[in-house]
This record gives sequence, C-alpha cells and structure tokens, in this order.
Amino acid sequence: MILDGNSLTVESIAKMARNPKMRVEISPEIEARVKASRKLLDEFVESGRVIYGVTTGVGGFVNWLVPPEYQERLQNNLIRSVASNVGPLLDDDFVRATMLARINSLGRGASAIAYENFEKYIAIYNAGILPCIPEKGSLGASGDLGPLAFIAMVGTGFWRAKYKGKIIPAADALKNAGIEPMRLGCKEGLALINGTSAMAGMASCLIADAKKLIKSDLLISALSIEALRGKIMPFHPAPHENKPHPGQIKAAAALYSTLSDSKMAVDDAEVEDWLKNLGTGKPQGLDQQIEDAYSIRATPQIIGPVIDTTQFVERTVEIELNSTNDNPLILVEYGEAFHNANFHGQYISNGMDQLSIVLTTMCNLSDRRTDRMLDPANNAGLPAFLCKEDPGMRLGLMGGQFAGTSIMAELRSLCTPVSIQTLTSTGDFQDHVSMGLVAARRARDILHNAAYILAFELICGCQAADQRSDKSGKGGASDLSSATHGVYEQVRKLVPYLDYDMPFTDPIESVAELLRSGALLDSLPENAAGFDW
Repeated sequence: MILDGNSLTVESIAKMARNPKMRVEISPEIEARVKASRKLLDEFVESGRVIYGVTTGVGGFVNWLVPPEYQERLQNNLIRSVASNVGPLLDDDFVRATMLARINSLGRGASAIAYENFEKYIAIYNAGILPCIPEKGSLGASGDLGPLAFIAMVGTGFWRAKYKGKIIPAADALKNAGIEPMRLGCKEGLALINGTSAMAGMASCLIADAKKLIKSDLLISALSIEALRGKIMPFHPAPHENKPHPGQIKAAAALYSTLSDSKMAVDDAEVEDWLKNLGTGKPQGLDQQIEDAYSIRATPQIIGPVIDTTQFVERTVEIELNSTNDNPLILVEYGEAFHNANFHGQYISNGMDQLSIVLTTMCNLSDRRTDRMLDPANNAGLPAFLCKEDPGMRLGLMGGQFAGTSIMAELRSLCTPVSIQTLTSTGDFQDHVSMGLVAARRARDILHNAAYILAFELICGCQAADQRSDKSGKGGASDLSSATHGVYEQVRKLVPYLDYDMPFTDPIESVAELLRSGALLDSLPENAAGFDW
C-alpha cells in the first residue's frame, strides 16, 4: 500500500491491517514534506523560539522552559511516563491499523519528525514488529498518548513487542530485524504520540466489519420476511421515493430486489383479493391482515438510519485518517508553528457512540423478528418455537432465545454514550477529554455481540423456511428467493435442520463467524440493488 497522507480509506486500512504480508510504501512527495517540516522546526529552535514540547515541558509541566540540550531526555521521559495503559493487549490487526494511521498522518509533513525516524517507523511496520499495547487507559484528548507511546518506546528499543509470533524485548526485535533504535530529537516524542491514530485505526476496522454485517443483515431480513410470509409491496421503490433518505432507499431496494423471485413472500394484491372475497358486508375478524407488523414492514425505515449513520461515521473517520492530528503543527506553507488541539478525539468518540447505537438498533429489529418466528401467536402458522417434531417433549429453538435475549439486554446496557464521559485530568490542563478509544473498544464489543443476535435469527429463519412445505412436502426452502436460498445453503453446511434438541452454543458461534467473515454476501447476485455502498 502506498500512503500519501491524503487518500487512506477505511476499507484499505482494514484490508491491510488484516493482511500481515502487505507492506507500506510512501509517495515520493512525502520525503520532501517531512524533511521540510523538520528543517523549519530546527530553524525555530536555533532562533530561540519558545514552542510547546520543544523548548517547554509538556502536559501539567507546560510552564517549564527546557533548553534544547535536554531534548532527547525530555522526549524519552515523555513517551515512557504516558505509557500507563493496562489490561489485555490490543489485537494485532488493531495495532497494525494504528501504525498505518500514524504513518499516514506523520507523512503529511506537519509533525516535524526527523525523516530518519519516520523511515524507521515504516521499517518496524514492514518487519512485522507489533508493539504490545494494553488496551485500557487512553483519554483520547491529547490523542491516544498511551497506546501510541508503546509504539514509540518500541521504536527506541524499549518495552516489548510481538515478533514472529513471540513476545520479546523491543531491543531484541529491532536487532533481529536489522533496525537501529530511534534517537529522539526535539518534539519527536510528541510527534509519535500526539494524535488520534489508535482510535481512528480501530474505528476503521470496525466500520469495515460493520458494513459487512449490516449488508448481511439485509439478506437475513429478507429470509425472515419470507419465513414469516411477509408482504413484498412495502419495499417497492415508490413509497421510499416519497421519503428519500438515502439509507432507507438502499435498504428497500435491497429487500425488494432480493425478494423479487421469492415464492414464499406474499404478493399484497393476492392478500387484498382474498380479503375482499371473504367479506360478508358486516364487520368481521379474520386470521389474515392487509399489513404486516413493523418489524417486517418498517425494516427499510429502521435499517435506513443504520446505513446512513454508518456511512457518515465512515466519512468522519476517513477525514481523521488523512489529517494532521498533532500539536504543535510545524506548517511549512505558513512558515509558522501553531499551538492547537488537533489531537482531540471527539469526532471519533462521537462516531463510535453513533455506530454502537445503530448496531444495537439493528439487533433490536432482529430480536423482534426472531421472537415472531418462535411465537405461535405471531408466526403465521409455524410451530411453537419452531418445534415441529415431538413438541412438549422437545423445546425446539426455545433455548437459543435465552442467549439472544440476554445478549440483547447486554447490548442495550452498553449504549450509554462514552463521548460525554469527560473527566478533568493533568492538573486541570486536560480539562475536557474525548474517551475516543474507550468508545471504539465499546463499539468493538457491541459489533462482536451483534453477530450472535443476527446468527440466531438466521438459524430460526432457515428452520422456519424448512417448515413452510405444503401437505405434499413440496415448497419449503426451495421457495426462497435465489439470493436467500444461497444464504440458506451456507447455513445448512454448518447447522442442520433441528428435529432433535441440542446445545445451541456451537451452532450460534459457527453462524456468527460466518457473518463476521462477510461470506454471506457471496450469495448476492452480481450488481445486486441496495448493496453497493
């Protein structure tokens, strides 16, 4: 991947973070930009200018002047003292994404890192050296100081790193890879750690995964609508053109196109004719109705905001990825050093909160459809708990709903906004902090759990489809649309039709992994409407 500081995308960073064999190159313009920024900073230092973190202390010691000859000691003390994170280590893909985001930001040429150290940062990434980063403890205010400091320490030969599958001292990892440790000059500690690269890198991976899961959810929704004998016309483009939210239009198009060749979903006109023929001229109750419940009919209006919000968050994260999120900025085009707060992570924190909320909204809808399939009062003639064989002696799919209901409650409890949880720190110097990495970690947990909710709905949908056969045994899953039948076949390779009771742990886990992989989308026809986002 060639980084240029301006065009890194969520999809590209996620792809590279998940592929350890890919290597980083930089565009030719980056070398000139990085060297020019460093040259300007050196001129400022020689002229005696007072610049934060260059000739002053940092954080709560901002009111201390520090002569240039103390710079290497100051910068090393900085990166070591803020490396205070605790807890489990960040996953390898999140560490790679963090490093990629930082390389891209430093390459914009406003952070004044020495080009030699910039090259070493890239060499560390390309060598497959992964700094050990405990995941808890970042304020997300002066950026992700702690997480980025662990990377910086490894660059100087301090701390620990994963190398060729083993955790070893950073000095040994560098030596084995043939990389000399960094020697930090003025501001370089700040350049390495002041920024939003950890939260933005993690957010990139999460958004890429969330998009796959949301698109998979549209396929699952279509299959559930079929299993519940839902009506097709609510998804026709016409009504959605009259409420033209982009996400709603995409969701409706996805459902309408996916259901277009279904023999299990219901044609609204046929229902209307049937109801008219049953009329007696007096008010009467029937076992059929002209409209479906909201969890079926309103799917585009509910999933539409999920799509729109996810795309908005994606754009926000991509702006952050291609930004200079550092302080101070050494801007060659202005010939000036700017004290600023571009390191603040509020954009990412807000975005991750929004992603958490819409993923939970998607799961709320999934949970309601699952409940309809299991409830004989609402499932259009299916057996209670989808237990066709030996009901009463068996529980059918009842037990799986225990887990689904519990996880759904957990998801809702996790949706308290993190982006408003600012607390004062650093002697009231960092008096408003974003908690951006905390919000990203929370979104990670919600995304992981969301796959379980959707997995159980999909298991129920496939079970219900099998039970839709007529008295002669015809129909069943063969009446599904071509796209949802492909989904059904993928599930059936993992989970059989359940005419016996068994633990649900393995079926739910295996289908959840299928969803996380994005493989469900292989069932889509080429250029399927509503999925091109």
